Amino acid sequence: MRTPTVLPAAHRRRLSPAEVGLLCAGLVFLALALWGPVLHASPHQHAFADQRTLWGIPCALDVLSNLPFALAGAWGLVLLGRVRSGVLDGATRATARLFCMGLVLTAAGSSWYHWQPDDAGLLWDRLGMTVAFAGMLGLAAAQRVSARAGGTTALVVLAAGPLAVLWWAHTGNLLPWAVVQLGGMLLVLALACLPQRAGAWVVPLGAVIAWYGAAKLLELSDHAVYEATGQWVAGHSLKHLAAAGAAWPVLRALHSVTARGHAPAMVGGHNGAPCPRVACSLH
Repeated sequence: MRTPTVLPAAHRRRLSPAEVGLLCAGLVFLALALWGPVLHASPHQHAFADQRTLWGIPCALDVLSNLPFALAGAWGLVLLGRVRSGVLDGATRATARLFCMGLVLTAAGSSWYHWQPDDAGLLWDRLGMTVAFAGMLGLAAAQRVSARAGGTTALVVLAAGPLAVLWWAHTGNLLPWAVVQLGGMLLVLALACLPQRAGAWVVPLGAVIAWYGAAKLLELSDHAVYEATGQWVAGHSLKHLAAAGAAWPVLRALHSVTARGHAPAMVGGHNGAPCPRVACSLH
């Protein structure tokens, strides 16, 4: 009887091309954060357009518009609790949970900050966002590269994000945080252009990016939107709603899993290989 061939442990742990690409991207972002030009925040970063007090709440709409983050995060955790064991792989379940928890923390941190906008509150706001970013990036990597890549990416962002925030608080250099935030979304965009990993949970990454892009545009148009709407609502308040909307594709995918009882199967070719026509699917 022929003895089965057992691959050496080193061979089994070999990085795939996609994992190598992800590692290289991470090293590029690290180099930019460490040796890139110093980036200072605007001296008017706390001067939001809508500073009205309503129902005793200062900057009320900027504070209250964080509620959708908390609702989305809480609902996501409820849906995850309904997903049967074994339906999602460990990395996908962990990063999805991290993303949902990050939404709840973002709601708390951002509400605290907007109640009295200052650097101390902004630090807590960004720390909460870091958890959501870690979950989203890990989820994207687990979906498009490998479960191992998803877990590792989430852990790296969980470590790098707080360091970037603390570095900004200590030195005033915003560049490392910009790399975590904007570089992370560019990485999600790049991952969305990879074929879906066979058997992975399907989350429409393109929709996530579209919502986040709309949120950034509204953030940059805070005062312009406030004037355009006759001082009814400001761009930053709408930014919170759009950013919370980025959770909707994840929640919808989670609801689909709970309804079907299994992760949606990926369209594939022979032997489960992905078809060429999905090579750059943004869903």
